[in-house]
Amino acid sequence: QVQLVESGGGLVQPGGSLRLSCAASRSISSFDVIGWYRQAPGTERELVAWITYASTTHYADSVKGRFTISRDSAKNTVYLQMNSMKPEDTAVYYCNAKANLRRGVYEYDYWGQGTQVTVSS
Repeated sequence: QVQLVESGGGLVQPGGSLRLSCAASRSISSFDVIGWYRQAPGTERELVAWITYASTTHYADSVKGRFTISRDSAKNTVYLQMNSMKPEDTAVYYCNAKANLRRGVYEYDYWGQGTQVTVSS
């Protein structure tokens, strides 16, 4: 099956920046949607940003204007550039790839293991 590997997490001060990477084991053009989710302890998993096969991008209100999702098909990699980071951005960030929407459910739904992002002074 498809492997997704996140990297780029770490500790950053408020106002700082990080770039997360999601490397896929096959062409990212195979997927309808690739997104970034995050989950902080005691909270529900939140969809942060996603990019479609048509390269349209979408963002949660909480990160709009600060985060940018992009992809490099030649490298089979999707990125999440995070700027002006806030303590509330602290979470484990997960890459997710979905394909073949069928009867309202994606037949293929893959997740990475996550990368920790901590925003603290």
